[in-house]
Amino acid sequence: MKAALVFAAVGEIATGLALLIVPSLVGRWLLGEELTGIAVPIARVAGIALIALGVACWPGPPRLGMLTYGAAVTLYLAYLGFAGVSTGVLLWPAVVLHAILTALLIWESAPDKAT
Repeated sequence: MKAALVFAAVGEIATGLALLIVPSLVGRWLLGEELTGIAVPIARVAGIALIALGVACWPGPPRLGMLTYGAAVTLYLAYLGFAGVSTGVLLWPAVVLHAILTALLIWESAPDKAT
């Protein structure tokens, strides 16, 4: 079972990286059409999620997967906002929410300083 989980994790990470780096190519190979317009940033967010899923399924703490997703999607969404690519009404609240959740995950992961 562990080998199957590792195999699945590697597959999800590879697919996520492909979506992050060359989303239009993945769209063409999977769906027969190149991704354009708003589909490209959406595909990249999906790629980030697949990478995080692969990290979460990798042997080790699953919290690392959520931490990977939270940090990466915070940075990517902030980049979209600063670059002026996307400026929807919920973009910056989503950036702030993901930044807070990422900080909470980091705080929760830190060793207890009292002991």
